[in-house]
Amino acid sequence: MQIAAWIIFNLVVILLLTFDLGVFHRRAHAVEFKEALGWSAVWITLALLFNLGVYVVRGPDTALQFLTGYLIEEALSVDNLFVFLMIFSYFQVSPLYQHRVLFWGILGAMVMRVLFIICGVALIHMFHWVIYIFGGFLVVTGIKMAFAKEAEVHPEKNPVLKLLRRFFPITDHYAEGKFFTRVNGRLALTPLLVVLVVIETTDVIFAMDSIPAILAITTDPFIVYTSNICAILGLRSLYFALAGVMQLFHYLHYGLAFILSFVGVKMLLSTTYKIPVTVALGVVALTLLISVVISVLFPKKPTQ
Repeated sequence: MQIAAWIIFNLVVILLLTFDLGVFHRRAHAVEFKEALGWSAVWITLALLFNLGVYVVRGPDTALQFLTGYLIEEALSVDNLFVFLMIFSYFQVSPLYQHRVLFWGILGAMVMRVLFIICGVALIHMFHWVIYIFGGFLVVTGIKMAFAKEAEVHPEKNPVLKLLRRFFPITDHYAEGKFFTRVNGRLALTPLLVVLVVIETTDVIFAMDSIPAILAITTDPFIVYTSNICAILGLRSLYFALAGVMQLFHYLHYGLAFILSFVGVKMLLSTTYKIPVTVALGVVALTLLISVVISVLFPKKPTQ
């Protein structure tokens, strides 16, 4: 039954992504705000429908775990959108090709997160004390995030990118949205593939925060995986919907720092006191709401 659920879920995801790129986004175009908002609503609705299916098949407790995990992953993903925006700006990627990069980035993220989840769940089941390491890591990460200054992105320092440049020729033009091209009969990489590599390696860093965060809610591999994938499936549309207004939510950073610290504490207390999932869901939702409301009420002052 569990194997069938994994197979069906992944087949549906691949089918949806195939329709997304092969039908709805077959032609490269700049994704407008209205289109992005519509697609964001579609992906969120699909995630909630899946959550309803979990409720019917596995009961309210598991459904609540999925919803809490999904909300945490979606919130952390929004913070990651700032980094994507900076990467696209640094490499001067045309809006025509940004959706293509994020699409293939999703596929890579799916593979990497499966590995992270399998390793994380296996470690917790084999060595229960690892949960305290994850919990402590999240608390420290949350505190560092709260006091950290605005992050600067330096893609040129990416070690994978440096390695790529040593072994492969890279063109200085985007070759109409292709990842590979030929220069004088020789295969060469385009800057678009470079951007994809930078985003993929950046996602590994994101996963180091997000996977332990959801493991504080549940160690059920299927729920951890599906909530992760449902969150990142809508990440592309959310990026285009929020790209122009991301700077408005400047207090969201502190809300996410609190959420990471909170789930870290939940992990640390797991053997002495289990914080109910309903409480965790309420704390996460309320923190996000307060962060957004305060950001709107007290807008960031323009720099001189």
